[in-house]
Amino acid sequence: MLFYNVCYDTSMNGRRADRDRAKPERSDALDAATDAVLLASRVLVGIAAQSLAATEAQITLPQYRALVVLGTRGAQTVGTLADTLGIHPSTLTRLCDRLIAKRLIDRETSPENRREVILTLSEPGRALVRAETASRRRAIRKLVARFDHATQQEISHAFGALADAAGEVPHHAWKLGWTA
Repeated sequence: MLFYNVCYDTSMNGRRADRDRAKPERSDALDAATDAVLLASRVLVGIAAQSLAATEAQITLPQYRALVVLGTRGAQTVGTLADTLGIHPSTLTRLCDRLIAKRLIDRETSPENRREVILTLSEPGRALVRAETASRRRAIRKLVARFDHATQQEISHAFGALADAAGEVPHHAWKLGWTA
C-alpha cells in the first residue's frame, strides 16, 4: 500500500504521501496514550482499593464513586446519578439503599415531582469522601514526588486534560464546596 501511495503521490506533489504516513503515527500515538492511561488507571485503582480497605465504612469502589459524584455535582435524581455512573437505575437504587443504611447519603422525594427521588450526600458521607481524598492524595503525592519538576508539570497537564475530557469537576473546586 505504501508503494502505491508513493507512486500515486508523485502526481500530487507528495501531499497525499505526507497525509497517509501521518495516519499510522496518529494511530500509534493514540494506542500508546491509551495503554499509558490504562496502566496509570491500574495504579490509581490500586491506591483507591487500598485506601477503601482501610476505611471503617467498608464501601465498594462503585459506592465510593456515587459518593464522589454527589459530593462534586450536588443533589441528583436516581435517574441522573445512574446515567452519570453508567448503571441501571434499579442497580443504583440497591447501591443507594446500602449507602443510606450506612448514613452516607440521604434520600427524599422531590418537591417538584413526587415520583422523583433526590439523593444528597450526608455530612458523614461528606466526611468520608474528604478523608478518602486526603488518604489518596497522600499516597499519590508520595508517588509523584519521585519525578523531577518538569515531569510533574507534564503529569499535571496530561491528567488535567484527561479530567477535562471526562467532565470531572476539579478537586480544588470540590474542596471549596463548589458543585457543577
